[in-house]
Amino acid sequence: MMTRPEAIDFYNSGDLLALGMAADEVRRKLHPDNVVSYIIDRNINYTNFCTEYCSFCAFYRPMGHAEGYVHPKEVIFQKIQETIDLGGTGILMQGGLHPELGIEWYEDLLRSIKQRFDIWCHCFSAPEIVNIAKVSGLSLYDTLARLRDAGLDSLPGGGAEILDDEVRRRISRLKSSVDDWVNVHRACAQVGLRSTATMMFGAGETIEHRMNHFDIVRNLQEETGGNFTAFIPWSFQRENTSLGRFVKEEATAVEYLKVLALSRVYLENILNIQSSWVTPGLKTCQLGLKFGGNDVGSIMIEENVVSAAGAHHRASEEELRRLIRGAGFIPKQRDSLYRTYFLN
Repeated sequence: MMTRPEAIDFYNSGDLLALGMAADEVRRKLHPDNVVSYIIDRNINYTNFCTEYCSFCAFYRPMGHAEGYVHPKEVIFQKIQETIDLGGTGILMQGGLHPELGIEWYEDLLRSIKQRFDIWCHCFSAPEIVNIAKVSGLSLYDTLARLRDAGLDSLPGGGAEILDDEVRRRISRLKSSVDDWVNVHRACAQVGLRSTATMMFGAGETIEHRMNHFDIVRNLQEETGGNFTAFIPWSFQRENTSLGRFVKEEATAVEYLKVLALSRVYLENILNIQSSWVTPGLKTCQLGLKFGGNDVGSIMIEENVVSAAGAHHRASEEELRRLIRGAGFIPKQRDSLYRTYFLN
């Protein structure tokens, strides 16, 4: 596998096409069928109340704020039914860190969903799991085991941002630490739940900080025997955030493609790399399929967090299929575990 110094040299190379070709070679080795996948699911943000006040987030509302909410189950059920009606196979449910919602609230919600719907529940980022455990006086393992038994199917990789505590102290001072994120995903593997890993970059961090993130993800993937189904890098949106006052320029398309290519060649032990369109846009996403990406994510029936920060791209299923075909690949719908064999 590529060493850290080799990775830094790779990233700093001025030959963008060479980076793309190297990443594409790894993609073709891991995915020789020429398929690029996508999913139909829905982001459901069950609450926007949060106590962490992350400087990159424009979505949260402090406790007691007039614009804060906790969705009742009936609203969540309606959103799930709409998802199923559109051919959706899963929900990605995440929310703010609410100081009064204990494990029983989440167990009741998951059981209620599973009683009514045949839907995959890919829910709750690592900081949410840490918060639920803290509010409920439970270990991370017991929290995840109880949520699993109530209906949780897999865990998203959100809340990672940059896995470097120096960066985290600057952009999300109150949020969970690097160790917290790692411990949640380690416990996730121990209770038998698959998860993804993400990275939000372009918030003023260095390539060394990014490499710290890559190393943690690569090492944890080795330790857990491959529990991460995918790695998803995406760029920070500054428009409506307090951090945006200090980060004057968002990551460019070229920078996004370089990070994507580095993800593919450095994280060779993770099967799937997602080329995102939500923050960089559809054209950059399409280019990303030549820079190591083999998945374009979700049609995003609903998304509230990065759109609050200024991202306004939208895509239908047919647009994503056309994007994939236009890049020379075969589009296939997948499920939350990146399985495409039973779908179109």
